[in-house]
Amino acid sequence: MLWCALVLPDLALQVFTRGRSDTGPLAILGPRPQLRVLAANPAAMACGVAAGISRASALALAPQLNLRERAPALEDAALTEIATWAGRFTSTVSIDPPDTLLLEIRASLRLFGGLAPLCATIDQGLGELGFTGQLAVAPTPLAARWLARCTPGSLIDSEGELADSLDPLPIAVLGDGCDGVTADNLNLLAGIGIHRLAEVRRLPRSGLARRHARAVTTQLDRAYAIVPDPRPWFVPPERYAARLPLPAPTDQVDTLLFGVRRLLAGLSGWLDARQAGLERFTLVLEYEHHRPGHESREDALEIVLGALSRDMARCQLLAREHLTRSPLPAPVDTLRLEADGPCLLIPPRTDLFDGDDGRQGDPGLLLATLRARLGHDAVRCLATHPDHRPERAWRWTEPFAADRSTPPDPHSLPSSPRPLWLLPTPRPMARPPAESLLAGPERIEAGWWDGPGAEVQRDYFVARGHDDCLVWIFQERLPPHGWFVHGYFS
Repeated sequence: MLWCALVLPDLALQVFTRGRSDTGPLAILGPRPQLRVLAANPAAMACGVAAGISRASALALAPQLNLRERAPALEDAALTEIATWAGRFTSTVSIDPPDTLLLEIRASLRLFGGLAPLCATIDQGLGELGFTGQLAVAPTPLAARWLARCTPGSLIDSEGELADSLDPLPIAVLGDGCDGVTADNLNLLAGIGIHRLAEVRRLPRSGLARRHARAVTTQLDRAYAIVPDPRPWFVPPERYAARLPLPAPTDQVDTLLFGVRRLLAGLSGWLDARQAGLERFTLVLEYEHHRPGHESREDALEIVLGALSRDMARCQLLAREHLTRSPLPAPVDTLRLEADGPCLLIPPRTDLFDGDDGRQGDPGLLLATLRARLGHDAVRCLATHPDHRPERAWRWTEPFAADRSTPPDPHSLPSSPRPLWLLPTPRPMARPPAESLLAGPERIEAGWWDGPGAEVQRDYFVARGHDDCLVWIFQERLPPHGWFVHGYFS
């Protein structure tokens, strides 16, 4: 087996900073009651804010500092989101709390062109998610974690190189991700002058066992591939849901789109792992609420893609159209992205000599863009309806809803021509001269089954108007036998 470890040492900070690229001074506070700074971003460190100082000292150094309490729930959700995204590289993923992800990548090397290209792709994709981590590869998961922590970038692909890579590491790594290794064990080793793993390996095991340090040798055996180190596999969710709190509330569309790109990167990995696509997803905007005790307000934007797709550029384009359609009622504090119902996406078949010149447009994308910009009900199509009454011979339909491959029944089509321009309401006219009537009459008597006011009894004619245009007119068969213009041919 070959393990790739992703360590995110600044995860507590990155869960708040990944939503914006221009974050101001920001620091993360530890638990109450001390409320000391755990981590700070570069803008805060430039003001003198450092880990370990108190909240009051941090505000004295940087009055404009944005302080956030550590959110373990957000960190756990971020690890789950990254693990879901990592399914695009391998199906064997394990979460190693509190800040590490383990990927078994031996079977993926050939697909991605080797170890170095695969690691570069993982690192680039992690950046698209909005996270920065340290990566290392080793034949055991514990060794990969230690190397990622101490010597990031190490790529050890054989057990023969494992000892030479781990021996120089400090004994402090024994307390990183190792169950049972206590601070007393590390103090014992440091007290007898042990500082490196190589020195620990030379100690007699019986002596460590007598001093209640058996966990040290157990972890070394796991790291050096002497004993197996089984890991629980991560099972990705059937329904995708990701939440992105913004460093500061905003109503700027470009800032929101930056956060949407972060969420779409995770959605892309979830779909790639399933070789599936979506027809729609939901973007939820959680607005800032000022008064305590009041429920937060949110809006859900259902984004219809117009076709089964996992093209994130398409998703981002339609998200932009929805966000720019109308002003936001309040600054947005958090973004959420939800999707379910993925369907297997079969790659399109292409000919060896196909070129871009013969490629057709994407009507589904055009439809989805127009609806996102104008509203869902603003884009509709007309379809014929089997009714002899002209004003009821059509219906509004969903675009592409009808099966266009089936030709219409010739018996359902009228035998006489129909104008392309039909007036909403027939317009009264004077009785035309007989010589202006070019064709007709065509008698239409229908609609009695729809009740009073729906029945029509008319004789239709094609006539030439006074300006030489062709019009469609009719005479009522019931008194007072009036004449009306109903449409224009040209």
